Amino acid sequence: MKKVVKQVLGIDVAQKELVVCLATRHDDLSDGVYNHKIFVNSTDGFGKMLKWIEKNTESTVPVIYVMEATGVYHESLAYYLTNKQKPVSIVLPNKINSYAKTLTTKTVTDKTASEAIAQFGIDRQTDLWQQPTPVYRKMKQLTREHDQLVFERTMAKNQLHAEKAEGISNQSSIARCNKRIKMLDEQIAEIRIELVALVKSEKNVANSVRLLCSVPGIGLLTASIILAETNGFDLIRNKRQLTSYAGLDVKEHISGTSVHGKPRISKRGNRFLRKAMHMPSLAATRHDERFKAIYHRLISKHGIKMKAAVAVQRKMLEMTFTICKSKTQYDKEYLKKTAAAEMLQTGA
Repeated sequence: MKKVVKQVLGIDVAQKELVVCLATRHDDLSDGVYNHKIFVNSTDGFGKMLKWIEKNTESTVPVIYVMEATGVYHESLAYYLTNKQKPVSIVLPNKINSYAKTLTTKTVTDKTASEAIAQFGIDRQTDLWQQPTPVYRKMKQLTREHDQLVFERTMAKNQLHAEKAEGISNQSSIARCNKRIKMLDEQIAEIRIELVALVKSEKNVANSVRLLCSVPGIGLLTASIILAETNGFDLIRNKRQLTSYAGLDVKEHISGTSVHGKPRISKRGNRFLRKAMHMPSLAATRHDERFKAIYHRLISKHGIKMKAAVAVQRKMLEMTFTICKSKTQYDKEYLKKTAAAEMLQTGA
């Protein structure tokens, strides 16, 4: 008799409902029959889903709950399941989409999407999701709110400029723009004060921020974004995974002698991390010899400034990971010290 060795519940999460698909794998590597069900995306629906799982699964084999990262709609379910000590895996949508294209089913519905997620969980060894540390979760909320307010302030300033540039300006519109900008400035200042207090409240977080701020171009806000979006690097195993998570990994398309696509960054990752590294990389290329050398070396190689700037962003992000894991400050003289040590060893 065949024995069940793996059970996965694929969950297609929407704002109001959960379309789930239960899949099993047996010891002869054959897959079990799919079971489908729809539940309300609420605490009551989560409880009913767990009762349905108990009735339709082998109690001796744990069920892995696999879902896509769909904005914020999946978070309540993920927190609920982990609080119940259930193994949860959250997968980036692009991975599921790429995998779904390899399946025979061409119809795209909520039902087939849950099937693809379940089959993905059966075929792949997925990483288990952990709840972010409370301090990092709040830092993420504050830094993302800060980013949104800065965006709104930029829009308001652009509108104010347009109003003033008109032939006959509307003074009441200008007054409202100024009030809106003042209000946004006050809220941005409030968030920064709250962020500073939050960082100081946790000694290990304050130490990590201090270490990251030793890197040229990185200040309190950028350091907070990096730590918040990576949960203090707790779920990052190596630098390669970090660059992929940020969408700064390079993708190429080369085939035979006729297809030679230009290498590009994937941009399939955390856009907040990519955005946070932009301005610090520009500052670092002006004021730090190491990053300046990287930037100019790449410019002399291909002449594309933006490509060189992105390479510096990737290098800086990797360095933040190394600094936090090693708990050592950035050393501007590191390259000179290394070269001098090598010269002593070779007797030059």
